[in-house]
Amino acid sequence: MEELFGQFSLGLFILQFVLFVALVFLLKKFAWKPILDAVNEREDGIKNALLSAENAKKEMQNLKSDNEKLLADARLERDAMMKDAREIKEKMINDAKTEAQVAGEKMIAQAKAAIESEKNAAMAELKAQVSNLSLDIAEKVLKSELSNKESQTKLVEKMLGDVKLN
Repeated sequence: MEELFGQFSLGLFILQFVLFVALVFLLKKFAWKPILDAVNEREDGIKNALLSAENAKKEMQNLKSDNEKLLADARLERDAMMKDAREIKEKMINDAKTEAQVAGEKMIAQAKAAIESEKNAAMAELKAQVSNLSLDIAEKVLKSELSNKESQTKLVEKMLGDVKLN
């Protein structure tokens, strides 16, 4: 280092200083401005990219929340539709049961009415047959008892005796 100070030349120093200043001036005039413009442009591009990324991130969050909201709404709508479908199914089943029960009761009532009608018809027919048989028997008994004179007289006397007793 001492050798450097020992070989120091003031003229060379001034010449180098003038060349350095000229170089700095030339660089400032021709290169510094485009370099700074390129650096500033790059900085602006990075800022814009960061802002775009931030906006995209916010938009993605908004879309995500919108999607979650739509999904929740769709789930609620699906649940409501399923509930409605279950209620409709249960109503249809209950209506079918009620209709079947009413139809069954109607058929039972018709069957009972038919049975009662048949029973009444059978009873009427039975009564008619019993009355016909009773009349036939009474006719035969009377014919047999009234076939002779003596029996007729006894019957009349018996009837007259019954009338007086009552």
